[in-house]
Amino acid sequence: MLNRLYIKNVALISEADIEFDCGLNVLSGETGSGKSIILDSINFVLGSKADKSMIRHGENEALVKAEFNVFADSEAILLLKDYDIESDGEIIISRRFGIDGKNAVKINGNTVTLSMLKALTLHLVDVHGQSEHFFLLNENNQLKVIDSLLGEKAETVKKQITNILSQKRQLKDKIMLLGGDEAERERRLDLLEYQIKEIENADLKIGELDELKERRNKILNVEKILNAVNAVKECFNDDGGICDGLFIASRELTKISGISEEYNAVLTRIDAINTDVSDISDTLTDIADSLAFDANEAQYVEDRISTIKALNKKYGATEEDILAFKEKAATERDAIANSAELIDKYSLQIEEYDNELYKLCVELSGLRKRAATSFCKAVEAELKTLNIPDAVFEIRFNEFTKETAKFQSNGCDELVFEFSANKGEPLKPLSKVISGGEISRFMLAVKTQLKNLNGISTYIFDEIDAGISGYTASKVASKFKEIASCTQIIAVSHLPQICAASDSQYLIFKRDDGGNTYTNIKKLNSEQKVDEIVRLTGNIDSPTARQHAEELIKQYSN
Repeated sequence: MLNRLYIKNVALISEADIEFDCGLNVLSGETGSGKSIILDSINFVLGSKADKSMIRHGENEALVKAEFNVFADSEAILLLKDYDIESDGEIIISRRFGIDGKNAVKINGNTVTLSMLKALTLHLVDVHGQSEHFFLLNENNQLKVIDSLLGEKAETVKKQITNILSQKRQLKDKIMLLGGDEAERERRLDLLEYQIKEIENADLKIGELDELKERRNKILNVEKILNAVNAVKECFNDDGGICDGLFIASRELTKISGISEEYNAVLTRIDAINTDVSDISDTLTDIADSLAFDANEAQYVEDRISTIKALNKKYGATEEDILAFKEKAATERDAIANSAELIDKYSLQIEEYDNELYKLCVELSGLRKRAATSFCKAVEAELKTLNIPDAVFEIRFNEFTKETAKFQSNGCDELVFEFSANKGEPLKPLSKVISGGEISRFMLAVKTQLKNLNGISTYIFDEIDAGISGYTASKVASKFKEIASCTQIIAVSHLPQICAASDSQYLIFKRDDGGNTYTNIKKLNSEQKVDEIVRLTGNIDSPTARQHAEELIKQYSN
């Protein structure tokens, strides 16, 4: 249960420290007094989304701390063990939210993430308000309610379905890799054959594109190259050029080479240079001779480069990539050509999986239908005690066969909650027929049936009594009292009957202090509780009004 709630700098609340009791705790106050701030603070510490507008004007951060006591073997304590957080049954949650948008969340002094906080508080508190009305009116969520009744039974079957669906998906992927059905395989084979032949016809050689680009560059610059080569050749071979100079140098040194080894070494080096120069001259001649390009060769080079680049776009960035693609395509082609037998085998396995899936979905549907029947009867009985004596509640399931079934991890069921509040009126989907006052009581009846399923020890009701009054209000108060006998309830209410039924009553009020507005909360004693009930009934404070309030309290004291 929630023992204590500490709030600081949230909206109009500067600081509040609220101690709750077990049983029925009721919060009341004038419209606009700040009751929603208390609930917003609770939602905040439970992990709901926060924004800067919740921080009190002029402050840098908001803080909410909640202290819970739960059983040592509860789901919440087991989850804390997974988080490596120690607890003997006491759970203290604190959450700060700064003007900079940063969160700081701690559980028993240990820093945790928001997702960890939300996972924990799902096992601590169930907040019920107008938003939950919309949740249940949405047909997509109604199946979740029935599955919550089944608990592990439903989860076990759904895990089996999920496992088989995964295996079926793997087989389908294998069939797709083998080309799919016969028509798809033929299309795939045609494409692979075309790709393989296109690459083979190109007769690629590794490094060819670089060679072609170099060759094209020579073709585009042939005149420039020839001019440079001829100029160098002239330097070597013209009269007075390098070759003549080296010849003269060699001749003169020959005359003195016999005098000293030093002179002979110089002559040897000049002869070596003369040999290199002669070789360079020959090379230049070969280069000049090789620069004989015609238009056909230039066109061939351009066409060849275009062919390889087209293959690059389709099959890979390099010649190696293109050839590797061809090898892979050939392997796939051969596999598809010989895949018929394997595909038949996989198809038979898929059919067997479909048979298993259908059986499991039928089993799950049976579990749901049996649970739904009992659930409907129980909710109808609750509604009768809440002054809807002619209520009829049924859950309509879609019918499916093996041929029409759409296998999903959640089974094949689609269902709709159908309701009729009045005798002689046909059943219609819940969202189309139920009024505001009826939905409040319907939700209370549902909550009563679900109260022992999740181990949650605290229910929070946000004005669930909206749209009801009189005798019906008395019935709702009695139902609250019944639930509160085993589960702590914190409820915001405007009804004097629910306040009269409370085990602990709290008044939320605003006050002005030095030009600033503050929301305060205080726990009422027995006399103050009578005052509040008189206010809620709209009576002038008088002995008769007070006597009526006291009698109303006594009505729920047994």
